[in-house]
Amino acid sequence: MRLVTFRDGKGTRIGALDDAGKVLDLAAADGTLPQGMLALIAGGTAALDAARAAAARAPVAEGATLLAPIPRPAKNIFCVGKNYHEHAKEFANSGFDATAKEVVPEAPVVFSKPPTSVIGPGEPIPSFLDSSNSTDYEGEIAVVIGKGGRGISEADAYAHVFGYTIVNDVTARTLQHKHRQWILGKGIDGYCPMGPAIVTADAAGVPPKLSISTWVNGELRQRAPVEDLIFGIPTLIATISAAITLEPGDIIATGTPAGVGIGFSPPKFLKAGDRVRIEVPGIGVLENPVA
Repeated sequence: MRLVTFRDGKGTRIGALDDAGKVLDLAAADGTLPQGMLALIAGGTAALDAARAAAARAPVAEGATLLAPIPRPAKNIFCVGKNYHEHAKEFANSGFDATAKEVVPEAPVVFSKPPTSVIGPGEPIPSFLDSSNSTDYEGEIAVVIGKGGRGISEADAYAHVFGYTIVNDVTARTLQHKHRQWILGKGIDGYCPMGPAIVTADAAGVPPKLSISTWVNGELRQRAPVEDLIFGIPTLIATISAAITLEPGDIIATGTPAGVGIGFSPPKFLKAGDRVRIEVPGIGVLENPVA
């Protein structure tokens, strides 16, 4: 099942996408369902089963506008840097990595993006907030945590996954380089497009059979399967939860493949009027214009 958050004339609530991509109004079929995605995730198996049952009889929500599946995460989004081999190489060679001494990291490089960076499908990426004019794209598959915990083992990791979505880890490269710690370059308001849906873990498979592609203005820039990750999903969950308690609705962006703007010579930074399109079959398409 693909779950979404949408807005229409009746307000904001959760829905599901049918096979044609139309939004189904789950609340219209079952008024007892949680209205927000975080509450649905926290409701566990019972809430998800109820949502599935509601989707079977839910009407189409006419005039629905999709928002980020989790419009306001409860805490910062966990992100992982340099987690595809070829991207690690292109980043090391770009001159924008101010701290790395090794090309391929020995352990996951974890940073975060604040909730205020999240925007939904179709919303403009505000590159005008980047005074350095070095805004770049990073298409990523993101994990949404279902069952929380601390000290989660790799063997148990997939039991804690609610589903998967798409994130664009938009980055102001000059700020990323200047400040060493990446949060200022990556945490700008609107620099985390997310969506269009969360595909539930059972639909994605264990391990998930997902692949990601990114286009800028119709030009294919990135393409890779999730199997190409240096540190896989179980390792990321185990690594983060060893130090930080993961909670229902937490998001882990797993890293971006090669093909980002700084991988070109000269770099191909985003500019106003560009469009970034990221597709993961099974989840959908996340497309945003650049303002």
